[in-house]
Amino acid sequence: MKIVNKFYPHALVILGFILVSLIYFYPVLQGKQIFQSDIAQYTGMAKEQNDFRAAEDSEPYWTNSAFGGMPTYQLGANYPNDYVGKLDDALRFLPRPADYLFLYFLGFYGLLLVLKTDPLKAFIGAIAFGFSTYMIIILGVGHNAKAHAIAYMPLVIAGFILVFQKKYVWGGLLTMFAVALEVNANHFQMTYYLLIFLLILSGYYTFTFIKEKEYKELLTSIGVLAVAGIFAIGANAANLMATSEYAKFSIRDKSELTFNPDGSKNQTTASMTTEYITEYSYGIAESLNLIAPRIFGGSSHENVGPDSHMYSFMLEHGVEPAQAQDFVSGLPTYWGDQPIVSAPAYIGAVVFFLAVLALFIDERKIKYVFLSGALFTLMLSWGKNFSLLTDFFIEYVPMYDKFRAVSSIQVILELCFPVLAVMGLQSFFKAKDEPKVQQKALIQTGVFGIGVLLILVIAKGFFHFTGMSDNQYMEMYGPDFVDALKEDRMTMYSADLLRSGFFIVVTFAMLWLFIKNKFSQTTTLIIVGLLMIFDLFFVDKKYVSAKDFVNPVQIAAPFQETPIDTEILKDTSVYRVFDFQGQLQGRSSYFHKTIGGYSAVRPRRMQQLVDYQIVKGNVEVLNMLNVKYVIQVDKEGKQFPVINPEANGNAWFVSTVRLVNKPDDVMKALDNIDTKSVAVFNVRESGEHFKAARLKKSWDTTGTIKLLKYKPNYIKYKANSKKDALAVFSEIYYKDGWNAYIDGKLTDHFPVDYVLRAMVIPGGKEHTIEFKFEPQVVKTGGTIALISSIGMLLFLIAGIYIERKKANTEL
Repeated sequence: MKIVNKFYPHALVILGFILVSLIYFYPVLQGKQIFQSDIAQYTGMAKEQNDFRAAEDSEPYWTNSAFGGMPTYQLGANYPNDYVGKLDDALRFLPRPADYLFLYFLGFYGLLLVLKTDPLKAFIGAIAFGFSTYMIIILGVGHNAKAHAIAYMPLVIAGFILVFQKKYVWGGLLTMFAVALEVNANHFQMTYYLLIFLLILSGYYTFTFIKEKEYKELLTSIGVLAVAGIFAIGANAANLMATSEYAKFSIRDKSELTFNPDGSKNQTTASMTTEYITEYSYGIAESLNLIAPRIFGGSSHENVGPDSHMYSFMLEHGVEPAQAQDFVSGLPTYWGDQPIVSAPAYIGAVVFFLAVLALFIDERKIKYVFLSGALFTLMLSWGKNFSLLTDFFIEYVPMYDKFRAVSSIQVILELCFPVLAVMGLQSFFKAKDEPKVQQKALIQTGVFGIGVLLILVIAKGFFHFTGMSDNQYMEMYGPDFVDALKEDRMTMYSADLLRSGFFIVVTFAMLWLFIKNKFSQTTTLIIVGLLMIFDLFFVDKKYVSAKDFVNPVQIAAPFQETPIDTEILKDTSVYRVFDFQGQLQGRSSYFHKTIGGYSAVRPRRMQQLVDYQIVKGNVEVLNMLNVKYVIQVDKEGKQFPVINPEANGNAWFVSTVRLVNKPDDVMKALDNIDTKSVAVFNVRESGEHFKAARLKKSWDTTGTIKLLKYKPNYIKYKANSKKDALAVFSEIYYKDGWNAYIDGKLTDHFPVDYVLRAMVIPGGKEHTIEFKFEPQVVKTGGTIALISSIGMLLFLIAGIYIERKKANTEL
């Protein structure tokens, strides 16, 4: 009975999380699915992989449908012995995206319990965290991996806190499984940002241990966390090792080229340029929309309704009401520093108020850890707007230059503030026997909160309310259009300050009435909790709602075949397509093998070929990539296909080799070259593989080579030449996984023409040539994952045994 009473409140809370998740995303109960733009792009990219998986019941680990060819390691590949993934699947039992919302709630609830919060307050805090606007909007646009990783962050933090509180067994187990799930979520940028916060947290506890001279406890805590981390990482070894291997091939690694496409010197030493990393930098003043959602215009596609200045402007200029209504349903009201924003990163006025209350009334020093984490990551989110800090991190902090969209580090702030809010609420009620303490803290918080809003009201006159694209709108529609747009921005600014002020004043009043014994603690808690949740809920619904859900068929097939696609697909040979307009979209990959695609970790060298050659009109590069069809756009904006009769085909023999010494020279050689007869080799890159090629001045081209069979991970050719010949294949060279065989015997192949693969074909008889993608990293990683998973299971059993034995001894 004691066990039932102990777990009964938690069972009710979990049931509540399930109900809230399903109610918010209620269309899933009707069989609908949310349309996520990024997932639609992913579906296009992964089409070949998924088709292969369905037909072969195995993983290809390679796709030729995007960027000429790339591993599927970051396209949802399934790895052997991924038992952590199976545990994750069990936790995400609700239909998407309710499953991620449930995970938000569950993880944050666990953290609050570790912080000694009672179930009701922890329930309210978890709902507030999950309904933080950023958490909802990333589900709306399809950043599922990001949401996935964020959901497990609180549990990792909870595990660390338990370990540092000397609860080594439960803390170690929680850390081990939480870190394993966090890494398995496969969004390393979010995990990296979590590590920054964990360093702050660990620094606090390390200082505390040293201050108390508890060196043994410090070393024990570090040891427990290290063991937990090793096994958690080991359980994800296949994914981590494969991703690490591929990262060197992607745009996330440093460029080998010392010059830019325009010929200027490449000055950056980072993996990506500072401009690219900081393109999405949060404005310093824009940070205030954390407490008043639309003071910087909300989103780049805001519905301002028929009461707006723009609606009146449209009617005054003869636009029909229905057309005007449609136009103002997606107005570019956002005027902050980022190129485009789907929604403001609003944490909630009530959450902000209660977090400030924690600073005045909560006596636990750990509040400064969460405050420091929030403020430090806020400054990092400013990116180019706080270049002193950002440039230092890009230049000196390991791996920071491998991630872009620095504004997304605010997820740490959006985790810290709800924690502080619940701490404030909890400490306020604990001080019920000290009404003077409560009054003082509440008054200080009220003065601070209302004071900030009043300053913003006064500061309205200092803002320009001008967006980055307003000059373009001025040219297109005239100054009156922009003036109406600014009027709507100013209206939103004032309205949302008033809105936040209302929630702060009502929250203040409820807590004041509690001090005066007008309400009970439970009543006050429920009212404040509802204020906190509804404040966020109604903002969320502006950006992600039932209208975003569609028939499942539309999700499974997000792209419709056009007459152009139909015409191209009549050609059943193996070739590539280049879509100028959709170069960085996943649509073409859904139907064709392309040299474009949609990926934040696309192959670096293929992107460089586009930037340095293709956009300059170098048709020879298209030829060597076997681009047989180019989709272009006419003056009226309509697409049409152009056949390229000069495409080199799947493989060909070259007569001449041009030897160079560095990547710069390879790229420059491609400026003017007949790729059908000449191959460019970087001698240093080719190494010992190309001794024979270096010695020969010319090669036999009288033979034939023909493609016989194609699969994403297996390609078969038939070659026939009287003398030794040098074959170039229009396939991407990727040394870590692709093996070449001649008549069943493993044979060296090597890179040519910057991205392609080549090999020497012995003369004198017909040969069968096979390329097989056999990534050893997946096999090795799978073995490590199996061993680590078994170790985790043994640790779990041992931990439960030790804790039960300890409990029985205490009885």
